[in-house]
Order: sequence, then C-alpha cells, then structure tokens
Amino acid sequence: MTIRVLIADDQQMVRTGFQMIVDAQPDMKVVAAVSDGAEAVAEARRLRPDVCLLDIRMPKLDGLEVTRVLAGPGVENPLRVVIVTTFDLDEYVYGALRSGANGFLLKDSGPTLLIEAVRAAAVGDALVSPSVTVRLLQHLAQPRQAPALPANDPLTDRELDVLRLVARGRSNQEVAAELFVSLSTVKTHLGSIFAKLGVRNRVGIAAWAWESGVVSERRRGCRDTSGRKSCARSTPTPTRPPSALNRPKVRSQTARPDLWSMSAPGRIRMMRPHAQ
Repeated sequence: MTIRVLIADDQQMVRTGFQMIVDAQPDMKVVAAVSDGAEAVAEARRLRPDVCLLDIRMPKLDGLEVTRVLAGPGVENPLRVVIVTTFDLDEYVYGALRSGANGFLLKDSGPTLLIEAVRAAAVGDALVSPSVTVRLLQHLAQPRQAPALPANDPLTDRELDVLRLVARGRSNQEVAAELFVSLSTVKTHLGSIFAKLGVRNRVGIAAWAWESGVVSERRRGCRDTSGRKSCARSTPTPTRPPSALNRPKVRSQTARPDLWSMSAPGRIRMMRPHAQ
C-alpha cells in the first residue's frame, strides 16, 4: 500500500527537499505540497492523505492550529500529523502532541528519521526527535494535578495496572504476560481507559500517567484517579502459573536512549536512528 503524504511549509526549498525524500521511497507518494496553513487544511480535507507533514510557523494558520483542526480532540475521522520544524521549543513540542500530532521532528534530524516518522504515523505510531526526548520525559515525570475523571466512572485497579505498564513502554503482549491475562483482555482494558481518560492514543495514556504521578507510585502507597491516597500496592506480581513456565519471554526494547516512539499496537519504545 502506498502512503500518501501532504507537505505544508512556507519555504519552497523545504517543500521541494521533503518531496524528493518522500517520493524516493517505493511505498510513498506526495499528493500535495502547500505553502500556508489554510491551504493545508483545505487540501488535507479534500485529499485525506495518510500523513501530513506540517511546519510550525506558516502564514494564515500555524502548524499547531492546523493540527488541532485536522487531528485535535473532538475531530471526527482525524488525520495523522507529523510536525517538522526548525524551532526546538518546549511549548511547540507539548502543544503539538496535545493537539493530536503523531510525531515531532526537527528539520536537522535527517532524511532517515523523516521517513521513519512518516512510516510510524501511517500505522498510528508516534515518534519524537531525539533532541527533545529527554526534556519531554522529564516534563511528563513532574507530578501534576491529573485531569478530572467522572466520579461515577473511575479507573479500576486492573485498568490502573494496565495503564502503568503501557506508560512504562510495555507492548500489549508484554502487558498480557506480566499480568497473566489474555491479549484480548488487555485490549478491552485499553479501550475502557481511552474512553475514561478521553484520549485518542497511547501517547495520551502515557502523558496522563506521568503527569498524574501514577507511574512513579510504589508500595509506599498510590493514588486513585481523584488524586487521593487509596492503596498500598503497585502493579501486582501474581504467582506464575505452571502453564506459563514455558511461555517465551518477551523482551522490552526500552533501553535505548536515542529516540522516543510510541506504537499504537502497544509500546513506547526507544529507537536508535539509522546512520545517515
């Protein structure tokens, strides 16, 4: 399947360069290259590309506003957006991801990461440029007041178990293995978590978990979804049943500090960019 890409940047040289890189891939095709945000919205709605590559600073509408219009909360049938910009500013990173972007790259990241970001976004993953990864995780790790949840619809203990593991980078298979439940059960819990938190993807789950402090809780006590101390255990460590003794061990890929990427099927993973 060919990945259809829209490029929006106010600099002709950048648009041409990105188009050459994308069109050089056998499974990708640029369907539109526009110079301002308003045209990006119009063409994206008309063509429904698989991935939109957007600059931040553009005439008429900036990249963050275009992202909110095309992929933000409440948007029906949202598109997948990757922000590619020169400006390495925290407010742009957080604003882009909160507006629904599937990735944030700096223009000096190189063609390999650009292609990886397009491929990741096309399948619903999120990829963040290496130079902003550490700052992003440090920001998310600072406890904040968690978004309010309906009092009559809090996260269950098991949903919190799943949420913590997802926020720590576990895939669906790894979550199922650690909690000794089926893969379909994990997917059911994730669907419920998405609905209760009002988030669209696993980036939203991780952001909520780190900002609320849920991930950092240990046996010193934990907090429920309203922020009150309520339990004295972390993710349970159930006794391994005999049937699980021969189960292949699933290895996590979270030890590489180069690049933060969260995949829709199930993990935040660290990726090392290929040599340019």
